Amino acid sequence: MKKILCLMLALMMIVACFAGCQGEKKVDSDYEYVKNKGTLIVGITDFAPMDYTDEDGNWIGFDADLAKAFAKELGVEVKFQLIDWNSKEMELDGKSIDVVWNGMTLTDAVKKTMETSNPYCNNQQVVVVRKDVADKYQTKESLKELKFAVEEGSAGAEQVAMIEGAKYVEVLDQATALAEVQAGTSTAAVIDLLMASAMLGEGTGFEDLTYTIGLNDEEYGVGFRKGSDLAPKLNDFFKKTYADGTMEDLANLYNIDTAVIIPQE
Repeated sequence: MKKILCLMLALMMIVACFAGCQGEKKVDSDYEYVKNKGTLIVGITDFAPMDYTDEDGNWIGFDADLAKAFAKELGVEVKFQLIDWNSKEMELDGKSIDVVWNGMTLTDAVKKTMETSNPYCNNQQVVVVRKDVADKYQTKESLKELKFAVEEGSAGAEQVAMIEGAKYVEVLDQATALAEVQAGTSTAAVIDLLMASAMLGEGTGFEDLTYTIGLNDEEYGVGFRKGSDLAPKLNDFFKKTYADGTMEDLANLYNIDTAVIIPQE
């Protein structure tokens, strides 16, 4: 009887192990999920020249136009959804969005929590101040004791946190950080170089602001749910759009220096 019980127990353990192993191998396909619902939901913030609205309220920009083209290649509609940048991973995991495509810096934290594309743009985090005091803040040493405004959960926030003695307030997005400096409630902001190039200076809403020094070198990538099979499809799409000149054309359209585009091979 003991032998029979032992054999039955061993058989049950083998079956359970087999079922568990099979379960571990099974990975849901994000590609099939997006195809079945017919939409690719893109999580963004208002971030010129990557994602912003035109006069008719339509989302345009370097990233927005690429996302539209990628959705078309997948055979689905695109939908843009504003998100809280600090909650982007939760938005992905909860499936309220399918991708984060918004000039996202490929930090270690991002690569740990998301399935990321190959990098496609170079960037820096730069310090923004009023033009009339810009000459005072041309070195990292000069930034100590400044009061910064930074986008919550951003690469800019990470850089400011490493400045000795610097105080900072986290705000909704980078545009709000610029507004803080313009209003005088903060003395400086740290934002993406691509955004600073597009939004500061003559003819913009922030004519009195300028950027001084860069704090780092970084790369942009696109984020999907961990293990997503959409990431390799996007990498193939990047290779195609780099080779046929689409990326360069969009960079020219949105006044982005083509030198920042990373070759896709």
